[in-house]
Amino acid sequence: MSRYRGPRVRLQRRLGIRLDDLTKKRIRSRKRQNSLPGQHGYPRRRVRLSEFRMRLEEKQKLRFNYSVSERQLFRYIKEARRIKGSTGLIVLQLLEMRLDTIVYRLNLARTILAARQLVSHGHIQVNQKVVTIASFQCQPGDKISISQKKASKELIKNNLKNRQRRYPPRHLVFAKAQMQGGIKKVVDRRSIRLPVNELLVVEYYSRR
Repeated sequence: MSRYRGPRVRLQRRLGIRLDDLTKKRIRSRKRQNSLPGQHGYPRRRVRLSEFRMRLEEKQKLRFNYSVSERQLFRYIKEARRIKGSTGLIVLQLLEMRLDTIVYRLNLARTILAARQLVSHGHIQVNQKVVTIASFQCQPGDKISISQKKASKELIKNNLKNRQRRYPPRHLVFAKAQMQGGIKKVVDRRSIRLPVNELLVVEYYSRR
């Protein structure tokens, strides 16, 4: 299954949450947020969800928020199973330590998709080397900087002026004067603000 390219407000209504990392567009009213999309917009509370549907919705929240394909998410699940620890937390950490997510968390782009474009167009360096693979797994100690190209610096400066958050999360650091960020440690669960039950996501894939 490919990445979602449809209406993003409609997607947020369908899942019943705000996907801040996917889009900055907002549902116009709480009533609309608590109803399903469509002509009649039935309230979500009237719909009784099966266990499968609950797991599916949690999986969709994760997939759409980080803008990854079904195949990519399943690959992260399989990788997390091989690592000692809580599989659900490790999946979240793998997604958060992707280069496009790190670029977004450093306020260098408005959304993860915009950060992905910065990476793929060669605007971002990791440890002084240009990396164009958005799924590149960053590690504690890595330095994230801007390409020396004038166009890259102007683009990032403009993004920083319009940043949504004043400071990056606790596991990251960013020096605006040097236009350079760094990864202090692997992100912990408290720093991941997406309202998702990662255990249900793991259960969704338990038979695969």
